[in-house]
Parts: sequence; C-alpha cells; structure tokens
Amino acid sequence: MKRALGQLLGLAVAATAAIGGIAQAAEEVNVYSSRKEVLIRPLLDRFTKETGIKVNLLSADAGALLNRLQNEGRNTPADILLTVDAGNLHRAREAGVLQPVESEALEKHVPAALRDPEGHWFGLSQRARVIFRAKDRVPADAIDSYEDLADPKWDNRLCIRSSENIYNQSLVASIIAHEGVEAAEAWAKGVVENMARPPQGGDRDQYRAVAAGECDIAVGNTYYYGHMLQDKNDRAAAEKLAIVWPNQDGRGTHVNVSGAGMTKHAKNTDNAIKLLEFLVSPEAQKWYAEVNNEYPVRPDAEVGAVLQQWGEFKADELNLSNLGIHNAEAVRVMDRAGWR
Repeated sequence: MKRALGQLLGLAVAATAAIGGIAQAAEEVNVYSSRKEVLIRPLLDRFTKETGIKVNLLSADAGALLNRLQNEGRNTPADILLTVDAGNLHRAREAGVLQPVESEALEKHVPAALRDPEGHWFGLSQRARVIFRAKDRVPADAIDSYEDLADPKWDNRLCIRSSENIYNQSLVASIIAHEGVEAAEAWAKGVVENMARPPQGGDRDQYRAVAAGECDIAVGNTYYYGHMLQDKNDRAAAEKLAIVWPNQDGRGTHVNVSGAGMTKHAKNTDNAIKLLEFLVSPEAQKWYAEVNNEYPVRPDAEVGAVLQQWGEFKADELNLSNLGIHNAEAVRVMDRAGWR
C-alpha cells in the first residue's frame, strides 16, 4: 500500500511539473506594431531567447492599429502598442487604449522628456528632425535654425514632406509649444513660400531631390539619412548632403521617438512590462543605434559608428507629450498656411 501511494504521489508530482512546464512554455506577449517587422523582429527574438516568452507580432499602419484597438475594446489580444512619433503615442493615450505603467527601470533609463508624465508610454529610440544642405551649393554657415527655413533667401530652394506627415506635424507642434500659434503660423507660411516643389514623397525623396539639384535644402529624420549612406543605391546621393543641427544656440534640435505603451486591456501584463524594460536595456539600445541608426534614449547607451561620425548635438528638452497636445492646432496652422 505504501509503495502504491508513493508511486501515485510520484506521478502527481511529475504531472504537476509537466503542467508547470507547459504553462511556462506557453508564456507570451502580444504586440501591435506600426514599425516595419524587419526593424523590430530581431529584438523581439532576442527577448524570447533570453526569457522564454514568445512574442506574437502584428504589424500595420499606426492609424489602423489605433482603430483596431478601439474596436476590439476589452477583447483585444494586444498587450503592447509600439509605434513611431510622440504624436501617435499621445493619440493612443487620448483614445483611452493605454494604461499607466509603474516601472523603476523605465523611469530610471528613459529621460522624463521622452516619456508620458503619467507613464502611459515610453520612448524607446530617438531620431532628430534636422536640416540637410547641398554641400556644393550651401555653405556650412548659411543656415542654422528652423526659423531660417522661412527666410526669403531660400525662396524656391526648400524640399519638405506634406502636412499630412506626422513628423512635420510634430515639428510644427514643437514650435507652437515654444513660440505660440501666431509665430508658428508665420513660420509655416514662410516655409510654404520657399518650397521648390509641392510636397511629395518621404524623407529620402527630399534628400534625393537635393542631390539632384531640385532644391538646395531639405528637412528630414536622421535615421533615413543613415540608411541611405549604407545603401549602395543611395550612397552617392547621400554623400552630396551635409547635416545641419538646428538651433544649437537656442532650444536645441527637435527630436522625436519611437515608443510603446501597455494596452488598457492587456492580459499578459507582467510579460508586457518585461518586454518594455528589455527594450531599454543596454543590449536593445545598442541595437537601435547600430542597426537602425536611431539614437538611444538611455544617456549611457553606446552610439553606433554612423551616429558617432555626425558628432554630438544639443537636443530640445521639451517634453514630447506636447507634440500630441498641440497636434490638432499644428494641423490647423499648416492648413491656414497653405501647406499641403
């Protein structure tokens, strides 16, 4: 009898261990991401390798993901929303699809200016929106601020994306936050008057246009330029351009982020926080810098070789939540200025 009981007890322990193993293997976290899968999947795979937590990824446009989260409500499988631009992150917060996260690691490693004041979202990587000049046609000291983009001397010499682009909306929102609506509108009108062509294409198209002589200066994000320098098909065009770090004697260069937050109805909350904390780890931050030419949010993180070549710059320390707060007004300002 005792032997039989012992055997039964042993089987029970083994079964419990097996169930525990299945549960552990089934741990997962579900991510909705507006970033291209090729840019984020390697990091997610590293997270899985280190933690054993499976990451299920759904990639789509930022607006589509926000609509999906709103429609799914409490039935959403998503635990994390990962997207680009603080404007999009703020929209998600205002739509009520994110919840605040308390994490000592996130608060320690993500500077206050690069996260939501109440923890609804956290910046994971930075990009600067800068001015590019044609090396052979624009002297290094010819332009040094965003305000200069509205100077009549650049009439018919500027290339920039449309007002529908969230990056440009956030740039205008930052000007509203610093200078007010009236000053931002006067600036936007000057920018429109200086455009060499109607806005078209993405950031890389603006750089190519400068290289081709269609315009002499352009506005764009740094990481696109880094990609062009590493692309054999675009390198020659990129090498005709030089970066101008705007407003170094004032508020600093406008920066923005890719970032993430935990969804309001997340089911795997512990795993979601673990993933968010992993994405600001030294390993992940170094990857952002080396592979995607984005600046880390952690001040102590290593910067990639391409970024090091560009040197250091003073960044605007405006809390990026302001980009979302002023987004609607920024769009109205651009509409009134005739920015299409």
